[in-house]
Amino acid sequence: MAEKSSKNKNGKKARSKFSDVAIRLIKEKPLGTVGAVITLFMLFVGIFAGWLAPHGMNEMFTSYVMVPPSAQFPFGTDNLGRDIFSRVIYGARISVIVGLTATFISVVISTTIGVMCGYIGGKFDLIVQRFVDAFMCVPGLVLLMVIVSMVGPGMWQIIIILGIQGGIGGSRMMRGIVFGIKENTYLQAALAIGDSTWIILTRHILPNILAPIIIIFSMNVPGTILAESGLSFLGFGIPPPNPSWGGMLSGDARTYMFQAPWMALWPGLALSVMVYGVNMFGDAVRDLLDPRLRGGVGRYGVKVKRKDAANSQTSNS
Repeated sequence: MAEKSSKNKNGKKARSKFSDVAIRLIKEKPLGTVGAVITLFMLFVGIFAGWLAPHGMNEMFTSYVMVPPSAQFPFGTDNLGRDIFSRVIYGARISVIVGLTATFISVVISTTIGVMCGYIGGKFDLIVQRFVDAFMCVPGLVLLMVIVSMVGPGMWQIIIILGIQGGIGGSRMMRGIVFGIKENTYLQAALAIGDSTWIILTRHILPNILAPIIIIFSMNVPGTILAESGLSFLGFGIPPPNPSWGGMLSGDARTYMFQAPWMALWPGLALSVMVYGVNMFGDAVRDLLDPRLRGGVGRYGVKVKRKDAANSQTSNS
């Protein structure tokens, strides 16, 4: 019996979906590739911060207070003699943990609320959406400051608060996606043959909203990182002496900004690079996974290919 090989109609070995997306990312989305490299680099730095940082995050060198960048201290030192380079590295760990964990919680909450409202509909959807509307009417930053002042600052408090806020606000998008899926013929057929609600949710609805979930996750990570940095900048985020990038930008950095500008320069630059990389990577993933953009003129290099095809047809004729 001949062995079955995974080959396409052209005789070439079929690639997995992950490798196909990765190849398309490199070929069609150069900025997205740069963003992916930045994201993976920051993730690596955050995971291995304890091995990459030359000094402890709160280790003080009293003889080197507000020393400018040098070979010994590449990013200089702050007003307490702490190495800013080491603190920026440890700040990457906090940003990665807060960004990924809070976004994961928000995606789970928004998916749960959106699927329930979109699938059940009726009075249940009407009542839940009125609560969502009331929640979205309150300014996000003000709501975060009020809740943090009530429960107290801390990393896990910030993660849970940001996750709940983003999940309730993002449920409206998931609800609209589920409403669109409900109108498809295959879902009506599943209802007609008597499939249970659990089977319909797990086999028909959740697989079809997986791509939007990935897109929403990648697009919400930078917003979560900025929200945590904003709270830390205002004094409602990660409490000191933990080195959050937003916290490093406030307090002593503002006080000694003119005497030691590197105290605010490096944390701000790290935050900007991180948000830029995740934004570019998330935007590229959205374009690659969106079936409406597949093969469209928005893809990199498509126009050139079409012109070459048209020229070849003209020469053959």
